[in-house]
Order: sequence, then structure tokens, then C-alpha cells
Amino acid sequence: MNAAWERAVLAADHETVRALLQSGAEVNARDRFGQTALMLAAHRGHAATVDLLIEHGADLDVTAKYGLSALMLSVIAGHTEIARQLVRAGADRTLKGSGAPGFAGKTAYDLAVAREMRELCDELRI
Repeated sequence: MNAAWERAVLAADHETVRALLQSGAEVNARDRFGQTALMLAAHRGHAATVDLLIEHGADLDVTAKYGLSALMLSVIAGHTEIARQLVRAGADRTLKGSGAPGFAGKTAYDLAVAREMRELCDELRI
């Protein structure tokens, strides 16, 4: 992922993200940590950017460090609406984290339970 792409996603610069996508930016490019733009936007709670990336075919189920997906990162960050967007778009709710003690073997549902996000648990239940 190039620096301009990453900056635009992290800043929720919707117009720049759109322009970069239209000029051929790879929607599933990864940053130095293996995260995609969708993962970054989901973790930051940037709903409009998440929608735009989904519209442009972002892979919902890419995982990076500790086996975390965009859905899992949205739950970890407490972004309930982003998690709902990703579930509606078809994100895999069966993916499990790995490596780190707080994530190993846990699904997005398990992470929501641990964070007492009751309003989200029914939607994440497998």
C-alpha cells in the first residue's frame, strides 16, 4: 500500500480514496503490517470509507497479524455500526484469531462478548 493510499484511508478522506480507486489503486493492497484499507477503515470507524471499499470489491475476510479481520478489528475498537456493515456485506463470522492471548481461537462474536457489546452479539452469533 503506498503512502498516499494509506494516508487517505486513515484520514477518512473519502474523495481521495474514491479518486485513488478510480485511478487504479489496489483495493486489497496491504500496509507494512499486512492490513488492507478495509481493515484500517474498520478499525478507525470510518463508515463511509468502509462502504466505498466494499463497493469496490474489498476482500472482507483478509486477515493480518493475529489472524484478525476487518470485522474483528471493528469489534475490538468498539465500532458496532461498522461491524454491522461488514456482517451485512457478508463478512465471515467464523474466522478465529491466533497468536495473541486475547485473540487466539476467538471469533468476532467472542470478542464482542468479552467487550460486553450485547447489542451486537446476536448479529455475530454463528
